[in-house]
Amino acid sequence: MKSHAFALALAVATAAVAPASVAAQSAPAAGAVITLTDALALARRNNPTLQSATNARRAAAAAVRSAKGAFLPSVNSSFGGGYREGRQTFFQGQGFGSTNDQLSTDASVNANMQLSLGTLNDRRAAQANQNATEADIATAEQRVRNDVTTQYLSALQAQARASLQDTLQATTQTQLQLARARLQVGSGTQLDVQRAEVADGQQRVASLNARNQAAIEVVRLFQTIGIEAVPNATLNTNLAALPTIELAAILDMARRSNPALGSFRAREEAARQSQASARSAYFPSLSLSAGVSAFTNRFTNTGQLISQSQASTMSAKASCIRSEEVRDRLGFPNNLAQCNNITFTAAQEDAIRAAQSKYPFDFTRNPYSLSASLSMPIFNGWRREQQVEQANVQRRNAENDVRAQELRVTADVTAAYLSLSTAQQTVVLQEENVRTARTALSLAQERYRVGAISIVDLVQARGDYERAETDRITAVFDVQRAFAALENAAGRPLR
Repeated sequence: MKSHAFALALAVATAAVAPASVAAQSAPAAGAVITLTDALALARRNNPTLQSATNARRAAAAAVRSAKGAFLPSVNSSFGGGYREGRQTFFQGQGFGSTNDQLSTDASVNANMQLSLGTLNDRRAAQANQNATEADIATAEQRVRNDVTTQYLSALQAQARASLQDTLQATTQTQLQLARARLQVGSGTQLDVQRAEVADGQQRVASLNARNQAAIEVVRLFQTIGIEAVPNATLNTNLAALPTIELAAILDMARRSNPALGSFRAREEAARQSQASARSAYFPSLSLSAGVSAFTNRFTNTGQLISQSQASTMSAKASCIRSEEVRDRLGFPNNLAQCNNITFTAAQEDAIRAAQSKYPFDFTRNPYSLSASLSMPIFNGWRREQQVEQANVQRRNAENDVRAQELRVTADVTAAYLSLSTAQQTVVLQEENVRTARTALSLAQERYRVGAISIVDLVQARGDYERAETDRITAVFDVQRAFAALENAAGRPLR
């Protein structure tokens, strides 16, 4: 019986797979060897929870742009059109308006800007919230890293246990052959053979269940990574050696760079800026605005306009002639000849048609407007005081959250460090237990061979070795899990 049979079985299974590591691949191929580094890289690209957390970066960046945009004027434009029926409107018996159908368009551009101390503080608060979002993303990435690492270790542990059960199955088969051989030479009994057969059958079931659990843990690993299970994928059993670490150094690093703690600190800064923004309601604000508009219109019946202009010209000519004829009869000087020159020309008709053809984009500008106002708040029913007090409470709560997170980080790092130290000491003790159990099993096999003990004692020795080896496997991976928990508590990789 070899001391590291389960590790040897895993190494042989790993060596039997020829494909290279997936580190340089965008997606693992069937039969690929997946290291822990590969699994973490795949999880960073594919884990749905991490991708959802990363999406918050876009919203935070948009909030910062919006806060900075408060220092720029808001610009609005409008363009509209209308139609009016050619019918007069009567008021007190008088008719108003044109009898020609009319189309009209209008356009305007307005700019407004409002500046206050609150605008500046809002921008700082948005920047602090963006920093908090980045810290939240780092926290989510570290959480995914911890989940993938833990599941990777669980899969390796399940495979190691499966290899141990396969090794124990070979042992029970050897014991069964030995029991049958003793029965043939007359030194054994049929009861010993039957007991050996039962032990071998139970071990076959244990091996089957162990291999099934190992396959399930691998499937769970790919689920944690965020991709579908890769057929015939092999996990790398060569984990990186654990570095030598000091508790004081890890605590100092965690207090400075733990992303969750950084998120709380950034939100504390955002609460402080929100408090300053609420207090700025006591100070005046400046509002600036500017606007310009234009219009154009045309009548739908151009011929009617020409007819009206012709009629107006003939009316003016007739009026001129009548007036000058009166002056002539009275003996005054007159300009009767000039009246005859009043005619509706082709140039006037062309001008009317040209004016109508400029619709709808030849605008006539209205006067532009500029305005500035300084607003000084005086009293608004203590709503400002309420907002200031709410901001004060939020800031104090943020300070308490930071303090609570600092205590949590210190406690988590210390507990994880102590758990790691205990797990490392446990491995040493479990290895001693395995050596003792292995020696006892070898001795029991020899004693059974010579008939000094019964098959029951041999099965008991094998069970003791199985428990000792299982506990050793658990202790080995508990060290790795404890180190992963320490990394998670510190908020960053330590390897």
